[in-house]
Amino acid sequence: MSTFADFGLKSTILDALKDLGFETPTPIQDATLDIISKTNTDIIALAQTGTGKTAAFSLPILNRIDTNVEEVQAFILSPTRELANQITKDIQNFSKYMKGLKVLPVYGGASIRDQIQGLRDKPQIVVGTPGRVLDLINKNKLKVNDIKFLVLDEADEMLSMGFKDDLDSILSSTPEDRQTLLFSATMPDGVAHIAKNYMKKPETISMGKVNTSNVNIEHQYFVVDQRDRYTALKMLVDSNPDIYGIVFCRTKIDTQEVADMLGRDGYNSDALHGDLVQSQRDFVMSKFKSGQLQLLIATDVAARGLDVSDLTHVINYSLPDDQEVYIHRTGRTGRAGKKGIALSILTKKEVFKIKQIERQINLPVTYTKVPDGDTICNAQLMSLIDKVKNTPVDEETIAPFVKAIEQGFEGMDSIDIIKKFISTEFNRFIEYYQGVGDVNANFDNNSRGSRLKDHQGTMSKSEMATLVLNHGRKSNMDPRSLLNFINNLTPNKKVNVGHISIDADQTTFEVKHEQVDLLINGLKESSYKGVTLTFRSGTKPLSKKGGGHSYSGGDIKPGGSYGRSNDRSKPHRKGGSQKPASGSPVKKKW
Repeated sequence: MSTFADFGLKSTILDALKDLGFETPTPIQDATLDIISKTNTDIIALAQTGTGKTAAFSLPILNRIDTNVEEVQAFILSPTRELANQITKDIQNFSKYMKGLKVLPVYGGASIRDQIQGLRDKPQIVVGTPGRVLDLINKNKLKVNDIKFLVLDEADEMLSMGFKDDLDSILSSTPEDRQTLLFSATMPDGVAHIAKNYMKKPETISMGKVNTSNVNIEHQYFVVDQRDRYTALKMLVDSNPDIYGIVFCRTKIDTQEVADMLGRDGYNSDALHGDLVQSQRDFVMSKFKSGQLQLLIATDVAARGLDVSDLTHVINYSLPDDQEVYIHRTGRTGRAGKKGIALSILTKKEVFKIKQIERQINLPVTYTKVPDGDTICNAQLMSLIDKVKNTPVDEETIAPFVKAIEQGFEGMDSIDIIKKFISTEFNRFIEYYQGVGDVNANFDNNSRGSRLKDHQGTMSKSEMATLVLNHGRKSNMDPRSLLNFINNLTPNKKVNVGHISIDADQTTFEVKHEQVDLLINGLKESSYKGVTLTFRSGTKPLSKKGGGHSYSGGDIKPGGSYGRSNDRSKPHRKGGSQKPASGSPVKKKW
């Protein structure tokens, strides 16, 4: 097995690698280090994210950089500022013992004046995004006519983000005798175009089959009705108490909506999408990378180039249209040789896409059922037990309180005490999942190509009636609050809820015609003063594209509670016990 010392790297670089705990190169590093260090050969390196590509190109470049020459010698292009900053940080770590080595990141969303000033300090390596780099070249502030190395990192992502023209302009302005190093997870036509037009007899190095997924990732999919998609997401998160992952949504609106609902339901999550200003994006990413957030809800564009260690899961809240995007999404987990899990929530109409994805990634995608409440509660209980068992006890700190503790539990045996503590933390889960039934769509899965059967819970528009509740967002109304409210009006009954539209001062929702009187009479017999339910006749059924905040509904089953806890005082740490959506029963002040 090779070591980094076998590649003739400078002692300063080897010392830095030792400090970082790096001893042996990854396969992509092993295949590229010699070529880049000892030749001027252009390289096309195809490897999945998380395989060590940054070190594969930066270590040999650092080995050949002349720190005595104060001009740009290496130029690295990346798709996003997040990745540019990560590459810069890695290079700084690799070169910390190299005197005189300077590296500068340049990207949009930050002060161009500060970056111009940084260029005046004569960095040998510049890492940047295509748009900002081209701006600096056009302003004659970034001199690239004498560079020795040009790196295109995650070239496929740069092209998919619309940077083709920028890349053409940048590549055309660099000297022909440069060494070009192209790193990519996939090989679309755009990458082939760059290789043909801007590279000299490149040597192609491929780690595994091109355009396939990381073999360290386990792929699963779940099939639910559209109205149950959000509930399924929560159940998947709750069934994995130690989850640390990214949830991908199709649009910015979906991303923010899912993040808002998760936040209201007590999950430690936040959104990342293109409508956020850069300072907001940086703040969210800093929280996520530090583990303060357990879930990042993101669009594909916003998550381009993210490099976050130790992600356990990637969840596709909705599948992408492009199978290559699926590869990029799921490649955020299972990095650096670790195992990862990719979960996809589908409707019955989307199941046909699974075979396409399997062919693309060359790995099986396994149908799995969303776990039931008992399974989720057991997973959470075991996580809580492990957390308690592994909590260190500071005997000196706790000593002054031991006597009071013993007096407080006087007359109780250890089993009773354990039950009480478990119940304090755990009753909320039990209460919530008593009211949540099976969300899995009903279909015949005896063969992979079988047709899906109609789901028993599906309701046609002709069955639905529209009701209007005189409370909306101003009263902190949300889908879960509405469902709990309905459940409180109809104890021991099952109510089918269709689309929900929440405006500032009212909430409009659909139920079956035969359940209208049940709800209205339930409200008359309740103690909710000032709350009204109005039957809206002679209007079109609700549409998901209606006004206000629109959601798909679900079934209200006996046993749920009304309201939820609004306690956000305790952070939801990675590895901690996940709080359920409903919380302790409370009454809203309407």
